Amino acid sequence: NNTSDQLSVVQKRISTGFRVADSKDDGGAFAVAQAVRADVAGLTAANEQLGGTKGVLETTFAALGKVSETMTKVRETLTRMADGTLNDEQFDQYSAQYTALRTQIQNFISDATYNGRTMLDTAGGDIVTTRNESGETFTVTAIDGAADLVIAAAPADSTAAQTALQSGGDFETVESAIADALNQFGSDSNYIDGQIRYNKDKVDALEGGLGTLIDADLAKE
Repeated sequence: NNTSDQLSVVQKRISTGFRVADSKDDGGAFAVAQAVRADVAGLTAANEQLGGTKGVLETTFAALGKVSETMTKVRETLTRMADGTLNDEQFDQYSAQYTALRTQIQNFISDATYNGRTMLDTAGGDIVTTRNESGETFTVTAIDGAADLVIAAAPADSTAAQTALQSGGDFETVESAIADALNQFGSDSNYIDGQIRYNKDKVDALEGGLGTLIDADLAKE
């Protein structure tokens, strides 16, 4: 009977690969193993949520990059409009170019959505994402892109164009807001990348410890 019992234990270890397959084998070790497995599952789920938030941020970056590029063209056009020697026809042509660039910027901002979420519209609210197995969160704050990142309508004359280009003018204000947005979302993206890497490393460590706790020594068995 004793030999049969020992053989049953060995066969169970070989078939499952575990020294502790259930609470009958070692109640304490099995309870610890289940807690570790729960942590691993929580970290895996957290990384999935962080991955979704990262997708929103990457989409936001793509939009802001195009907005920033377009602002370079806006400055060029505004500088031309600020020239008081332009006749009415020439000014109107540059004004049309300016308006087209402004529309592009508006479109880039409104199209910056990922899975129905955008960080360039406060109507959708901030994103509060789970960052670890304990349910602690990280918040990505949305901004009002339509209000803060879009230049004003085309200036009516060269004097208005000059004012827009001056320190504290509309162009400088919007350009500064775009830079702030890039910095804010850049920091958020770096944080999320770091959290994802940390969670993966922690999962590897937990799984390594779990193996030491419950895995069977198959060669010995």
